[in-house]
Amino acid sequence: MTSVLKHLLCTGLLLVLLLLPSLAQPLSSGEEEKLIKSYLSQMTLAEKVGMLHGNSKFTSTGVPRLNIPEWHLSDGPHGIREEIQRDSWNPAGWTDDASTCFPTATALAATWNPALAQLEGEALGEEARHRKKDVLLGPGVNILRTPLGGRGFEYLSEDPYLTSVMAVAWIKAVQSRDVAVSVKHFLANNQEHERNRVDVTMSERALREIYLPAFRAAVMEGGALTVMGAYNKFRGVWCCENPFLGRTLLRNEFGFQGVYLSDWGGVHTTVESALAGLDLEMGTNGAYNSYFFADPLLLAVTQGKVPESVVNEKVSNILRVMLRTKVIGPEVDKRFPGSFNTPEHQAAAYKVASESVVLLRNAGGLLPLNFSKLRSVAVIGRNATHKQAAGGQSSGIKALYEVTPLEAMQKKWGSRVRIDYVLGYDKPEPVVENGRRRPANDLVANQKLLQEAVETARKADAVIFVGGLDHDYDTEGSDKPHMELPYGQVEVIQEISKVNPNVVVVIVGGSPVDMNGIVHRVPALVWAWFNGMEAGNALADVLDGKVNPSGKLPFTLPSSLSQSPAHALGNYPGKNLKVHYEEDIFVGYRWFDTKQIQPLFPFGFGLSYTDFVIDQPSLNKKVYGMADRVQVQLTVRNTGKIAGAETVQLYVGDPQASVPRPLKELKAFAKVFLQPGESRKITLTVPVEHCAFFEEKSAKWVVEPGEFMLYVGNSSRNIVHAKSFNVK
Repeated sequence: MTSVLKHLLCTGLLLVLLLLPSLAQPLSSGEEEKLIKSYLSQMTLAEKVGMLHGNSKFTSTGVPRLNIPEWHLSDGPHGIREEIQRDSWNPAGWTDDASTCFPTATALAATWNPALAQLEGEALGEEARHRKKDVLLGPGVNILRTPLGGRGFEYLSEDPYLTSVMAVAWIKAVQSRDVAVSVKHFLANNQEHERNRVDVTMSERALREIYLPAFRAAVMEGGALTVMGAYNKFRGVWCCENPFLGRTLLRNEFGFQGVYLSDWGGVHTTVESALAGLDLEMGTNGAYNSYFFADPLLLAVTQGKVPESVVNEKVSNILRVMLRTKVIGPEVDKRFPGSFNTPEHQAAAYKVASESVVLLRNAGGLLPLNFSKLRSVAVIGRNATHKQAAGGQSSGIKALYEVTPLEAMQKKWGSRVRIDYVLGYDKPEPVVENGRRRPANDLVANQKLLQEAVETARKADAVIFVGGLDHDYDTEGSDKPHMELPYGQVEVIQEISKVNPNVVVVIVGGSPVDMNGIVHRVPALVWAWFNGMEAGNALADVLDGKVNPSGKLPFTLPSSLSQSPAHALGNYPGKNLKVHYEEDIFVGYRWFDTKQIQPLFPFGFGLSYTDFVIDQPSLNKKVYGMADRVQVQLTVRNTGKIAGAETVQLYVGDPQASVPRPLKELKAFAKVFLQPGESRKITLTVPVEHCAFFEEKSAKWVVEPGEFMLYVGNSSRNIVHAKSFNVK
């Protein structure tokens, strides 16, 4: 007897399934609901409630007698977290749980390549399945509102459209491997400072146009099977007990049929959270039976405070996701088997990393490095040897390996050029005063290391400085204290640039840093992200020209913190635990472009070792109706001498709008790969309805008739063509 038949006999579902036309096809919604009702009819109230809360750090209870197993969840968005003990955060001590570590979310977004989001998602789904995980806690789709956001490296972009496109591709790919994703953090987790207490308010328009679209797309386009509630309050109510979020938006507007689960320890009440639509409580402190959705929920049902139908709804949502990912039901034997640390996964990690690297400056064509003219290269900086994968708290990965920049350079270049490495700067030890430790000044250079760096740079033909941030700064749980490069790096870069004109500065990090003191002092500047286990190989291959850089910034790099809207208006980090998003819809490049503020580097910016020309676009019409689609055809040509990729970006503006609108907003993009001299025609499409704004008075999306502007370029500031079209 097959395991499926045994399962059906044990659960009493065989009769139901005999009526199904075929088990070879995915269950129809009707068949799915019959199975769910059959499970529910056989469960006691205690068994139902048992499925609604954690019974270890990363599992929830099953019903063994019905062959419903424990549900296994796992961090994180760029790799499967190492196994921890059931009841503590301590490692379980496994020797076979070191996983493939992918670039973090901002790096993935910097590729501007949804095909890579799919590639990464498939690999992550396969690794999750190999580790017997049912839910992967990601992607993070919160908008990058402030450069200080500690968790910004885990999110994708400051732009809701770019975030949505990349997230949807990633979600579909992970779930194609029979693993549910958990889109997070719903909603408005745009800062880590006081994240457990802060109350966020914003206009309905800002919500609809900026902060909600990626969640909406994740559910309605990506088919995300679970959503994770955030820690903060939204409009005065904790997210996990907020009926506007859990009922009005998720269930009613998005048609979400999956599981709404809490972030770990994000639940504060029993009755309110239950009625607001939360399904699963995870990570609350204390005994598991004391969780809000454990014995207290059972009591609330028996007292009539929570209808049992609400409990049934929650269990149904969990069972539905289990069925769709083949955890239970007639297709358990067909569940994707998974694989771990395969050469294909490692190649995918390298591919994402190599396409994410952004070339910001290349004066005089210093890059790619010409080893026929170089005898020695000085490599300077802590991040040349510092491994990053394990940092960032919940997103930290126990990587199978992690190639550092110095390791890659020595392996790839060592036979062609002498490489001399010195630390240059280091993380200072805390200061001890009166028996108490306090953080040291993180902006002052270590003078001994500085002098060693200067002398090493003086003797070299070229210098590669690898600096930036680490996960003491880009991390869950706290925001950055400032936007400066820490550990005195600015002084080190300034001094070595005085003794060597050929300095390449590489910034490792996932959020903006102030580079005013260095950007015009060095000829070459590269942004290399937290780029996973293949970070060093990808960086070395970009610097020596094996890979032509094609990354584009997924956020604006301001000249100073005071340029950014949340800080310019003085509403970060809020007052008295209340944060009002006064900048409204003017986030990121929408603020900089509309206010005509010149950033250090604009959204969408990134250079190449070759040159591209974008020919004049043509539109399929001049006048459009509300149901039409604007089709923009154009030709991209590689006019340089090497192969490369250009990302064509299409923005739309509404200069005649009756309400304040950004100068332009990203509505389409395409990454085009071309050989030298090759050209290619592409078509970008924008539905007219995507040109709408949200009108608060009518609570509707509105496209006002009149003239619109269409802008084509390769960054939000480098617009090479502008055309008008009309909507009637």
